[in-house]
Amino acid sequence: MSTAPSPGPAATPATNPVPLPAVEPDAATLARAAERAAGEALAPSAAHRLADVVPAPQRVQPDPTGDWTLPAEAVIVASPDPAALAVAEQLAGLLRPATGYPLPVTDAAAPAPVDGIALVLDETAADLGAEGYRLDVTTNGVRVTAVTATGLFHGVQTLRQLLPAAIESPTPVTERWAVPGGTITDAPRFPYRGAMLDVARHFFAVEDVLRVVDHLARYKLNHLHLHLTDDQGWRIAVDSWPKLTTVGGATEVGDGPGGFYTKADYARIVSYAAARHITVVPEIDLPGHTNSALVAYPELAPDKIAPPPYTGTEVGFSYVDPADDRTYDFIADVLGELAAITPGPWLHIGGDEAFKVKGEVYTGFVERVQRIVAGLGKTVVGWHQLAPAAHVDGRVLQWWGTNGEDPTTVEAVRQGARLIVSPGNHAYLDMKYAPDTPIGHDWAGLIDVRKAYEWDPGTHVTGVPAEAVLGVEAPLWTESVTSLADIEFLLLPRLPAIAELGWSPRATHDWAGFRDRLAGHGPRWATAGIAFHRSVEIPWPARPTTPVPATRQPAGDAQLPLGSDAG
Repeated sequence: MSTAPSPGPAATPATNPVPLPAVEPDAATLARAAERAAGEALAPSAAHRLADVVPAPQRVQPDPTGDWTLPAEAVIVASPDPAALAVAEQLAGLLRPATGYPLPVTDAAAPAPVDGIALVLDETAADLGAEGYRLDVTTNGVRVTAVTATGLFHGVQTLRQLLPAAIESPTPVTERWAVPGGTITDAPRFPYRGAMLDVARHFFAVEDVLRVVDHLARYKLNHLHLHLTDDQGWRIAVDSWPKLTTVGGATEVGDGPGGFYTKADYARIVSYAAARHITVVPEIDLPGHTNSALVAYPELAPDKIAPPPYTGTEVGFSYVDPADDRTYDFIADVLGELAAITPGPWLHIGGDEAFKVKGEVYTGFVERVQRIVAGLGKTVVGWHQLAPAAHVDGRVLQWWGTNGEDPTTVEAVRQGARLIVSPGNHAYLDMKYAPDTPIGHDWAGLIDVRKAYEWDPGTHVTGVPAEAVLGVEAPLWTESVTSLADIEFLLLPRLPAIAELGWSPRATHDWAGFRDRLAGHGPRWATAGIAFHRSVEIPWPARPTTPVPATRQPAGDAQLPLGSDAG
């Protein structure tokens, strides 16, 4: 670019200065100017919604003078750590499709937002804990600070919610990408916050499971419990017992084709979840709920006769032979192979509804299986029916009752067990919202959004102290669930309610406030193409804003769709 000459002595009246040629702005500059003007016309000021986050943050300090608008030239800069840079790339992947901005990612020893976004790992911020973060929005940009990449990831999910709902668009739209100013300091109440997907009653493809992972990540849930085996189907490959899948995996409720995950499939799910800071908890349900295994291997049955395949929905009739050592060889092989491909610390062994294995026979079986799990270097998790069995170090019971009075579980906690709380009448997301809900059950009652929200995991089981509660989980059983749309319909909008109970301080729990914050997520889900139930309890926006498509093409890598493998 040419430079004008330095001015000489002042010109005399008889001398006319020579005008410099005008510099024409290039097409890109004109396009950015038009885009910014259009965005300002669409949204002349940022709605101050710093507190409109789900789950509710620990502390919010708004600054109405600190609003910031994401410019097309913004850069995302992260600490020079591979995990921090991976989160930065995920953030860019979330923002590029709707904005069309390139949003390059770089690193720096001391990242600072210069009209951009900085993701900073700071070991001195120990008060934030392993999953906490601090998000600062000023007129200069956004800074997310955390001790770990997990904390940065959670901060990114909050930033995502602070942008307009149109940020969920898979294609570029014209919008003023304004973020409200201020500071959020946040950390979870419970270390375990999860959801369970039953892939045994109906089988779901890997891509469907990955999309569920994305829904969990959006609301800062950090565990995905996969119910991999049941009477209707066996869904995980076991090399040493191949007929478990070739025979036992060929059925499902309603006589559908069934299916199973290869070890490569399972590794893909585990890896995708780990990239989103979610731990997979696999479940092999024992000693009951095992008809599919008995069909494949009759030697495991008490009478050594193969039962017919089962595609109904009753429970409690099947069990592996607790008196045969071959049963324990089978269990050791299955759990051993599963432990080898599961990096997380948990192995879930079920234990529920084994109605035909009673008393000392049941507790003896459980104690032997618990020792197998411990020998594999894993921590045993099981439904609360495991409570009468002798305690092993670290044991976790998943409580799914509908009455908070449970002396047997209280005694197990006194001996050292911890609880994951999943009350059937509050957290079971396969329950119907209302009598006319087209899918789901009602044996535990109807669960509308308010009922999913208005309970306290820390005090729900009488006699169990809050410090013994590891966390909360929302199970989704799939007897009546046959598609991804069904899954999403039952998850949303109740999943965010459970997520808030697990993440947010008890003092922030308020139904009126939650329902208003949740209402803003309807347009986000609709924009992202996510199915959900438009509960009459929630004041959804009457006319969701339709994003204005932009004429430009997205710059850089487009966001991979929900359920893609890039992490």
